[in-house]
Amino acid sequence: MQAGTQPVFALIAGELSGDILGAGLIRALREHYPDARFIGVCGPQMQAEGGESLFPMERLSVMGITEVLPRLPELFRLRRQLVDTLIAEQPLAVIGIDSPDFTLSVAKRVHARGLRTVHYVSPSVWAWRQGRIKGIRASIDLMLTLLPFEARFYQEHDVPVAFVGHPLADMIPMTPDVAGARDLLGLPHDARVLAVLPGSRGGEVRQLLPDFLAAVRLLRADQPALHVVIPAATPDRHAEITAGLAAAGLTDIQLVDGQSRTVMAAADVVLMASGTATLEGLLLKKPMVIGYRLGGLTYAIASRLVKLDHVGLPNLLASQPRIPEFIQDAMNPEALAGAVQHWFDHPDDVAALKDDFEAVHVQLRRDASTHAAAAVKALVEGTL
Repeated sequence: MQAGTQPVFALIAGELSGDILGAGLIRALREHYPDARFIGVCGPQMQAEGGESLFPMERLSVMGITEVLPRLPELFRLRRQLVDTLIAEQPLAVIGIDSPDFTLSVAKRVHARGLRTVHYVSPSVWAWRQGRIKGIRASIDLMLTLLPFEARFYQEHDVPVAFVGHPLADMIPMTPDVAGARDLLGLPHDARVLAVLPGSRGGEVRQLLPDFLAAVRLLRADQPALHVVIPAATPDRHAEITAGLAAAGLTDIQLVDGQSRTVMAAADVVLMASGTATLEGLLLKKPMVIGYRLGGLTYAIASRLVKLDHVGLPNLLASQPRIPEFIQDAMNPEALAGAVQHWFDHPDDVAALKDDFEAVHVQLRRDASTHAAAAVKALVEGTL
């Protein structure tokens, strides 16, 4: 960068979680580059920090093959527009934030034209389709990972990497406020509480909710006073869960809109779908039982591609796998209920789990934005 030239960084986010990360990164980079401009694809939080968006972030927010296919011409046009602008602007670094299908394709093109590239939030290349690492190594100058085992994977494959910690670990207190969460939900402080999280997508709820509710019926047969709370991620999920509760004859279960973190904080045990919410459960130090089921063909394909012994992040992060996982045919009401009951009946196991999860929380709590900005600065200034 020439003296007197205003530094420019490009950040590309494709969804809400990326917008949150991008806003924190802009704030942290301003500590090093107070006069910098930030351009690219920005959501509302990034724009509130001064990010200049070439087009609305929502235009990249598509999921699933049937949704993406009709949008491909537009997505290609947006990518071409973005790449042309970045080549003209010559930012100090182009930082893709998650959304790897789009952001890594942009990185490949601008890296070939000599721009420095960073990717923030590793795709799950360590879990499946590991052959993608060759393309990442060829087009990314720095990978920023949220989890430590991801960083080890990139080190083994000679990709420059920095483990920056997880923003959720910065946000969630080390000691959860169980009493405060129960007050917010109107739950007795001395009650035994089970949180049930059947997923945020319609397909997940349809696959998981019947078995989850059947497990609740088994648990309540022995524990009639068991309080059960289910957070509904969206109005559509609320309607689907309400119908499921009626079909199961469990209309006295507490159903709340959103507030999944509060519901987990209030619970003694969590029965939940596999997914990112399991990391929140870990950070809240909650004993969990994970269940998941995919369509038969999807599972047949995925089971041949995935290279992991466990699917839940708590089992990948903790010193040893402690969370029961029931996947596909192994998931049934009896197995789920038995695993939940084990946590209620074995406080020593719960105490050991909480100690393990606290150690993970400390490891992940690194002020992710500050570490990410420092790594980007080191790349830009040649000290990485």
